[in-house]
Amino acid sequence: RVVVPYVGGGCGGKAGIGIEPLVAVLSRKCGGRAVKFTATREQEFSLLPCRSQLTYRIKTGISSDGKILAQQMTMYWDSGAYADYAVNVTRASGYSAGGPYEIPNAQVDAYTIYTNKPYGTAYRGFGHVEFFWGLERHMDMIAIAIGMDPLEFRLKNALKPGATTLTGEKITDHTGNISKCLTMAAEAIGYGTLTEKEKAREAKTGMKIGKAVAGLHKAPAMPSFTATTVIVKMNEDGTVIVNLSLVDYGQGTYTSIAQIVAERLRFPIEKVKVAFDSDTDRDPYDWQTVASKGLILSGNAAILAAEDLLKVAYGDAAQALRAQTADLDHDDEKIFVKHRPDSFVTFRQLAVGYSYPNGNSIGGPLVGVGRYIAQGLSNLDKETGQGLPAIDWTYGAHGMIVETDTETGEYNVLKVASVFDVGKVINPEAVRGQSIGGMLQGLGTATCEGYIYDERGRLLNPSFTDNKIPTARDLPLEVEALTVETPQLDGPYGARGVGEHSMISVAAALGNAIQHATGAEITHMPIRAEDVWRALQKREPVDNWITKSPFGSCRSAPTMRQLEG
Repeated sequence: RVVVPYVGGGCGGKAGIGIEPLVAVLSRKCGGRAVKFTATREQEFSLLPCRSQLTYRIKTGISSDGKILAQQMTMYWDSGAYADYAVNVTRASGYSAGGPYEIPNAQVDAYTIYTNKPYGTAYRGFGHVEFFWGLERHMDMIAIAIGMDPLEFRLKNALKPGATTLTGEKITDHTGNISKCLTMAAEAIGYGTLTEKEKAREAKTGMKIGKAVAGLHKAPAMPSFTATTVIVKMNEDGTVIVNLSLVDYGQGTYTSIAQIVAERLRFPIEKVKVAFDSDTDRDPYDWQTVASKGLILSGNAAILAAEDLLKVAYGDAAQALRAQTADLDHDDEKIFVKHRPDSFVTFRQLAVGYSYPNGNSIGGPLVGVGRYIAQGLSNLDKETGQGLPAIDWTYGAHGMIVETDTETGEYNVLKVASVFDVGKVINPEAVRGQSIGGMLQGLGTATCEGYIYDERGRLLNPSFTDNKIPTARDLPLEVEALTVETPQLDGPYGARGVGEHSMISVAAALGNAIQHATGAEITHMPIRAEDVWRALQKREPVDNWITKSPFGSCRSAPTMRQLEG
């Protein structure tokens, strides 16, 4: 039996079961007494799992007019001493290889490598942060090399309705709109030109300002049998309780599920409560709370559960009102006859069985059950790489304004604009919270987080002294969170997930913006000031050149002769 109270954020770290079996065994050895495992800070860094390191190469063939013709990508994922989640991360990166772009010919090889390091586990983005860092840097490098604006190059090659993904999935009008995400992110930062205020800032500080965008996409990484169940019950006082095994550890899904149930029942949301303390002895099955799949799967199950409850309630109401179910409708916490609205019965009256004035009763407790399984998923064919591995794709983009000191390599992030096609916004504040929180987490990955080993494989920075994480004080001067709504046909009210996507292309947008401002070519992260300084020493001694974009003139980096990197 597992009982889950409110817990802290997951971000992948709670996806695998590693320490839990150990304390369970120790508890049994101690006669069932409570056992707590506490690691020191150094043990947290040196022994417990982290994200997997990625090393890879991309080679792309381009037509004379800037269309991608072919791409070859080889990825080497460092799993550490044990495989754990690294194998799944490797597989998921293969599904998404190539990004949200149309690539008619592709070869993708992804390998999981054992090394003598802490083992890799799931982490927010499930490998997409790492490989989109290189892919979106590569897209800028290609555009600069062929003399095309990087945004124009992305839009020219973006997936559009009628196109096909690398795994053979057809893009439709309902899949999502990556072009709109890129365009909105660019507009939000004033891409392609500097304002008078920005020019004055450059003159005052001596730092160079760069603006850039980076795109992204991600689908839930999950097996074809991924399923969930939701139970909706009507209480005697006319309130509603929702039972499910999905865990809300900060993503706000419980509020969204309550909204969905309230919408389908046409109840005030104040009357709907989601039971938060999941209990395997009480609550129905859910595969896992991972992969940004909580809303789309549990949301669909919640709609089915609410409809199941309504079906039972309509049957009881039809008897009580001496009417046909087809003649009934519901609103304002009651079921009524359409052509006689004053003939009604309340849900509260039906909650545990309807009683006639003479004391006779019909019906019984109102309970609805909804079960939902990911529709149509299939494993990829081992020979062709074709299949349907994704229930949905969430597209997005980050736009960034960065100022860089060309003498020291120090830089400041002035603005980040995040744009995601979420299908349908269920809870605006939850989406905004995900966008800003994930953006800051992405900046941590991009700017300061990372293990450093000596030549013998010993970790040199096992503490927050030299392996820092960002705080609220590290927020950019300006943050903008925007959404696009292209309804997902099989999503709850058209919605799709956005939990992981908010940090995926932050690092790439930062690297692109630094290069646009200074010409410094960064190929690894985190990007520290000394890394920028070293890159500045290696840049080609040519002036920045000007290229036209849909948004005006853009300061761009020097032309690079190599498309492979």
